[in-house]
Amino acid sequence: MTVRVLVADDEALLRMAFTTILGVQPDLAPVGEAADGAEAVRLTRELRPDVVLMDVRMPGTDGIEATRQIVRLAPRSRVLLLTTFDLDEYAFAGLAAGAAGFLLKNTRPEELLAAVRNVAAGEGALSPRITRRLLDDFRPHLPTRDTAERHARLALLSAREREVLVEVGHGRSNAEIAAALHLAEATVKSHLGRVLHKLALRDRVQAVVFAHACHLVHPH
Repeated sequence: MTVRVLVADDEALLRMAFTTILGVQPDLAPVGEAADGAEAVRLTRELRPDVVLMDVRMPGTDGIEATRQIVRLAPRSRVLLLTTFDLDEYAFAGLAAGAAGFLLKNTRPEELLAAVRNVAAGEGALSPRITRRLLDDFRPHLPTRDTAERHARLALLSAREREVLVEVGHGRSNAEIAAALHLAEATVKSHLGRVLHKLALRDRVQAVVFAHACHLVHPH
């Protein structure tokens, strides 16, 4: 299956660079470019890409608001945020708005390509380092309401599913979780699917936030 990607960045050279990197991959196809968030929303509704590679900081409608609108208007298109700094002040807001991943602009091409594929496959894209630093920094601002409701949902998980959720909360990939828990990677993926279903979560990123909000994962 070919993954269709829309690139949104206010810098023309960066859009061209990302489009070039994506375009030479046999399983990835850049389908459009947007210079700001409003154009990204419009093109997403028109083109229905699988992944939107979205810059956080853009003039007019920024990447955060664009992500929020895309999640509402075109939920099948998943947003992968890009920013210059690993503790960008808008990063958590973007993830809270529904982005499926968060990457730095200086990420190596092979990591960018892997992230696009992971997001398209529903796995999300957050490196362990960024996950820890971002969520540890924003932990005081995580929502505290509905604590009882969150823990009621948590009680629906089996012991193994809870272990998988904790590992996801640490930002570990399916392969890393499989090694840590001595499971097959396919088994981890199945467990994670059940975790998302039972907790009524959209994707891996929401699972990370949920694990931190329930204090299953503690600051480093």
